[in-house]
Amino acid sequence: MASAPSPPDPLSESPHQVLAPPVSRGSRRAYPILLALAVVDSAAYSVIAPVLPALRQVTGAGVATMSLLAGVFPFAMLGGLVLAGRLVHAGRTRLCIVVGLSGLAVGSFGFAVDDRLAWLFAVRAVMGICSGCLWLGLTFSVLEYWPGGEYRTLSRIYAAYSVGAMAGPLLGALHGVHAPFIAYAVIALVGIPIALALPKPSAPPVFQRDRQVLRSPGFQLSAVAMLFAMMSFGVVDGVLPLHFASQMTQTQIGIAFSATALLIAFSSAAAGNRRANLALSIGVVGVVVGLSVAGAGLSIPVWLVALVIVAVGEGASTTGATGVLLESVPTDRIVTALVVWSQIGILGYVIGPVAGGLIAQHAGYAWLGVLPFAVALVMAALAVRTRRSRSQRH
Repeated sequence: MASAPSPPDPLSESPHQVLAPPVSRGSRRAYPILLALAVVDSAAYSVIAPVLPALRQVTGAGVATMSLLAGVFPFAMLGGLVLAGRLVHAGRTRLCIVVGLSGLAVGSFGFAVDDRLAWLFAVRAVMGICSGCLWLGLTFSVLEYWPGGEYRTLSRIYAAYSVGAMAGPLLGALHGVHAPFIAYAVIALVGIPIALALPKPSAPPVFQRDRQVLRSPGFQLSAVAMLFAMMSFGVVDGVLPLHFASQMTQTQIGIAFSATALLIAFSSAAAGNRRANLALSIGVVGVVVGLSVAGAGLSIPVWLVALVIVAVGEGASTTGATGVLLESVPTDRIVTALVVWSQIGILGYVIGPVAGGLIAQHAGYAWLGVLPFAVALVMAALAVRTRRSRSQRH
């Protein structure tokens, strides 16, 4: 492959980041559809959480097994992202979305068919694979409809994902182990004709694979930033509830986390109006400070303040990491980069509760902020390397 021109510096103050996406008739029609489908995808992540206790009773499985059942979803997403990358490279972005919705519906219906553990693991894995397809399908649709305005539009898509994070537990609150998944499957099926109604982009770009971009400091910074953002979600979802349970009921924790998801939605959208490096800086500070305060706090008011800070940080860091990626990799060569970037993000979501749980168990919750702080130091080193690389090119 011929040598590609050097990518722009992700820390530069390029003005295109904060411009509004170009508006066309097709993009106006596509915008609410993509937002709605993002909510559907996100709800697939969280619909299982309230159902796990009932599933444990039905199957007779232990806590560790139920945790693995929840965790198989993000692991399966890693394979789904690879499949989605191939579909997008072939110019089948809409098919990628339809495959994702169809598989989510089939996998969700599977929970109503059989309660055997092996079957439940299989259908939950199907849902994870297809969620990976839907995620990349939605992301590349944004690149198709809003060339030059991807950054701001994706920040709105992330906001919709936060709304879906609230909708999933509401579905999961339906009675029994079957009703929540049947309800979600119906919603996913309804999404298929909606996805098919997406208009054709006026001039859809051709997306190519390019492994060379993975070596650029800018891409590496964006990947670690996405790992940082998703790792913070994992710590909040998988560790903080155990700390808060000392003084908060399950209902209170659920309400607090739903409100946090709403704040993340606002933060993600607001960060799209700021340059990527500024959004990322705000996100790093918010996550490190927020998790440190949440871990060290011993009262509900302190925890609620900490969740507000964390929400601002999570929304800003996710949007900022995306902006750095878009500035570092040309969109016509972004397939490989976006697949790997998304996979690293998913790994961050897995690492968060594991590493955070070990820290909480052996050092105490007050040390939770050490985990994001350590990753932030790596990001700082990559930022310096990126600046030096830019200086050498000029």
